[in-house]
Amino acid sequence: MQKRDYYEILGIERNASLDDIKKAYKKLALKYHPDRNPGNAEAEEQFKTCSEAYGVLSDADKRRRYDQFGHAGLEGSSAGFGDVGDIFSHFNDIFSDFFGGGFGGAGQGRRRRDGPQSGADIRTVLQLSLFEAVFGAKKEVELAHPSPCEPCQGSGAKDGQLAPCTTCGGKGQVSHSRGPFLLSTTCPQCQGRGMMPKDACPVCRGTGETQVQRKVKVTIPAGIDHGQTLRVPGQGQAGRRGGPPGHLYVTVDVGEDARFERQAQDLLHELRVPYPVAALGGEVSIPTLDGEEAKASIPAGTQPGQTVVVEGFGVPRLDGRGRGNLIAIVQIDVPTKLSSKAKSLLKDLRRELES
Repeated sequence: MQKRDYYEILGIERNASLDDIKKAYKKLALKYHPDRNPGNAEAEEQFKTCSEAYGVLSDADKRRRYDQFGHAGLEGSSAGFGDVGDIFSHFNDIFSDFFGGGFGGAGQGRRRRDGPQSGADIRTVLQLSLFEAVFGAKKEVELAHPSPCEPCQGSGAKDGQLAPCTTCGGKGQVSHSRGPFLLSTTCPQCQGRGMMPKDACPVCRGTGETQVQRKVKVTIPAGIDHGQTLRVPGQGQAGRRGGPPGHLYVTVDVGEDARFERQAQDLLHELRVPYPVAALGGEVSIPTLDGEEAKASIPAGTQPGQTVVVEGFGVPRLDGRGRGNLIAIVQIDVPTKLSSKAKSLLKDLRRELES
């Protein structure tokens, strides 16, 4: 069955801002929240559907791919959710922002953080030359980030010994009344885990994290453009208590090239042509980013700014369907130093043209 459009699900325009997306999702999540619809399978399915739409449209990279390719652009990414519990785990404290912590006891169990936790994603920027972006490359990305402390397995506790939090009594939530609802928020003492170290780990001093430095090999596909982002699965921060690692997102920053300028799948080059060749026509050599020289004919009477197209010497398309073109923009070279004979010939030419 064909999947519904995410913008239609949230009831928003395609140019909606992130704030508009959050407001639309808040309204729907409040309406279909499982704690407001106990035992209602249809409401739970609606809750999962609008959460999936929000998960894509609130992520700049996923939204860009969805806008460009539709649902096919999200293949292989974590756009869907297995159950309502997955949604709470994925969005962490977003429901605390929306609902002040949740409704009743159902939210409490979902937000306990003493089970496996997925590692955080890492985002970084990689500098590329135009040549590397056009033809692809294998690069090493250096990363420095916090990681779960190995001696205490990220618990922050010496010998892994934990005790129930004295503030929340081990629930991970503290409750208070707001009108007709019993609302709960994440415990500020244990940050929702429900447990606290008996004694702090001497390596991480109770934080559960240590700084690590590592290198990750990244394959750059031929044809990638400035500002595009690559997703490297499983290369983010390590998970806690057996949770899966996060992902690495690498945004490419393509530097300028002295000879070529990229324009979509084409490469532009400023071609200097001697005045006699522009006037009389002739064959010229045009440099290419491939390292070769392409031959092209200059028609007689070529003017500054006219273009000469060399097919197939542009940027490879990411979908593998060929390459763009090399477009040479003609600039006429006017000599600055002339011999007496050259001056005489030019004067004769001027008189000929004016007659």
